[in-house]
Amino acid sequence: QVQLVESGGGLVQAGGSLRLSCAVSGRTFSSTTMGWFRQAPGAPGKEREFVAHISWTGSNRFYADSVKGRFTISRDNAKNTLYLQMNSLIPEDTAVYYCAVRGNSGSYYQAQAYDYWGQGTQVTVSS
Repeated sequence: QVQLVESGGGLVQAGGSLRLSCAVSGRTFSSTTMGWFRQAPGAPGKEREFVAHISWTGSNRFYADSVKGRFTISRDNAKNTLYLQMNSLIPEDTAVYYCAVRGNSGSYYQAQAYDYWGQGTQVTVSS
C-alpha cells in the first residue's frame, strides 16, 4: 500500500521560509514521478492547485508561475523523500500542501493525473 506523509508546515511571517517533506513508502520511489499541490482555505470544492513537479531522476522540474523563482522541488531517492523549499513566502501561499504520486495519464499540472496523495500539511503565512 502506497503511503505519503507530509511534514514541515507551520506558521511563518511574510518573507520567511519553510521546507516541506514528503516521506513515501510502499512504492519504488526512485522510479516515481512526484508533484506538490495546494488547496487554499475556503476552496474545498475547487480542484487542488498545481505547485511543482519533478521527474523520477530529478532532471525535469516544472513550477506554477505563481511560485517560480521562490519555490524549489527536490528529491532524495536514497531516503524515499520529496521536498519543497519555499522562500519569500507571501500570504497568498497560505494553503494546505499535498504531495502526490503521478499516474500514467494526464498532464503533470492536473490533479487527476496523480494516483496517490498525502494527508496534507498546513502552511500559513502572516502579513
